[in-house]
Amino acid sequence: MAFRGFGGFATSGLIAAAILWSFATTDVELSRLMSAGPRIADFLGRMFPPDPTVMAEIKKGSAETLRIAILGSLGAVILSVPFGILASETMVSPAVFRSIRTLLALIRAIPLILVAMLMVGAVGLGPLPGIIAVAFHATGMLAKFYAEAIDGVSRAPIAALESAGAGPLVRLRYAIWPQMAPVVARDTIFRFELNLRESLILGIVGAGGIGFYIQTYVRSFQYDKAASVTIAVVVMVIAIEAINVALRRRFA
Repeated sequence: MAFRGFGGFATSGLIAAAILWSFATTDVELSRLMSAGPRIADFLGRMFPPDPTVMAEIKKGSAETLRIAILGSLGAVILSVPFGILASETMVSPAVFRSIRTLLALIRAIPLILVAMLMVGAVGLGPLPGIIAVAFHATGMLAKFYAEAIDGVSRAPIAALESAGAGPLVRLRYAIWPQMAPVVARDTIFRFELNLRESLILGIVGAGGIGFYIQTYVRSFQYDKAASVTIAVVVMVIAIEAINVALRRRFA
C-alpha cells in the first residue's frame, strides 16, 4: 500500500515537472496572445459573409472526400482481416503475433499527412494517393482492433472445437466470429468516421478532397470562399457524427 502511494506521488510529480518544464522552455508570451486579437478579428471579418458561388466546388470536393474515405476504409478492412488474425495470440504463435503487432505499431506511428505526401510524390495528385494513405494508415489501428476482438472472446467454444480437431479457420468461423462480430462492426464504423474526418484535410498536400479548396482559397486570400468551404466541412462532420451514433446504437 505504501509503495502504491509512493508510486502515485512520483507519477504526479513527474507530470507536474513536465508541465513546468514545458512552460519554462517554450516561448509563450501572453502579451503576444493579447496583441493577436485585432489580427484574428480582421481575418474573421474577411471571411464574412461567406461566398455562396463556390457551391459547385464544395459539392465536388465533398463527393471526392467521401469517395476517398469509403475506398480507403474498404482497403483498410481488406488488409486488416489477415493482419488482425496474424496479430491475435489466440490464432497464431507468439513469434508471429508479436512481429505483426510490432509492424502495426510502426504503421500507426507514421503520420497520415506524411504518408499522403509520400503517395502524392509516388503516384501524383488526385484522390488515389489519399485512398492509399487512408488504407495504409487505418490498417495499423483497425487490425489491432480486430486482433483484440479475437482475443477478447470466450475460450470455451474455441476449446470445444479444438478438442474435436477443428483447425484455426474453423474455430474462427464458428466459435470466434459470432462473438466478435458486434465489436468488429462498432470498431469499423468508428474507424470509417475517423477516416472521413482525416480525408477532409488530405487535399492540403494535394491528395484530393475538399481540403484542396480550403488550401487554394486561403493561399489566394479569398477568405470568403474559404469560409463557405469551412462551413461545409463543419456540416459534414456533424452529419458524420449523427450517422455514426445511429449506427453504433444499431450494432450495440
